[in-house]
Amino acid sequence: MPESIVILTGAGVSAESGLGTFRDAGGIWDQYELEDVATPEGFARNPALVHDFYNTRRENAALARPNAAHEALARLERLLPGRVTLITQNIDGLHERAGSRRLYAMHGRVDRAVCAACAHCWPSPPQLSTQTACPACGQSTCRPDVVWFGEMPYHLDEIEQALRRATQLVVIGTSGTVYPAAGFVEVAGQLGAYTVEINLGRSEASDAFDRVIEGPASEVVPAWVDEVLESW
Repeated sequence: MPESIVILTGAGVSAESGLGTFRDAGGIWDQYELEDVATPEGFARNPALVHDFYNTRRENAALARPNAAHEALARLERLLPGRVTLITQNIDGLHERAGSRRLYAMHGRVDRAVCAACAHCWPSPPQLSTQTACPACGQSTCRPDVVWFGEMPYHLDEIEQALRRATQLVVIGTSGTVYPAAGFVEVAGQLGAYTVEINLGRSEASDAFDRVIEGPASEVVPAWVDEVLESW
């Protein structure tokens, strides 16, 4: 089987771009109740609050810039064409802006909107509100095109196929606690893939990996990419 590297990234890969993580001490879930701003039920109770939350996330993402980790992963994809698949839990769009193209954003994108009435998707304006009308059907039923807790992540069929082909799975900057992504290491390992975790420190899932690399993403991810390219 041809070598295939599957990479899963979480909020830790964007932390050095100035975007907050979610589950670390001082992270976003220390400041908000996820039930209020990241569930369909929260949106039904108080859509204005949810729009305000994601308007801030959208503004922060627009001001952020890809860091050396994003750029290194895009370089790996470019230099190993057809061999690298990137899966991200992030909604900030920084991988795409760094140049990654073979990419599945399993939790959606904060810079896109979706209509709850007709399912039309479009680039989001900087501010969404309960009055924002869908450009396709005209109804004011829009929401951020992001996956909330209790909803099905995007691209699961494609991700499953990528994991089945993987000879190496690399998980970068994620707590390893949110499913289904938390189960990727078990699936890939059972299928014979070599598994690597890259994180600022050890996570709850570290023991499940063949190799653990600790350090800031902007330093250790480019070093790992160089190592891969030298051995290819």
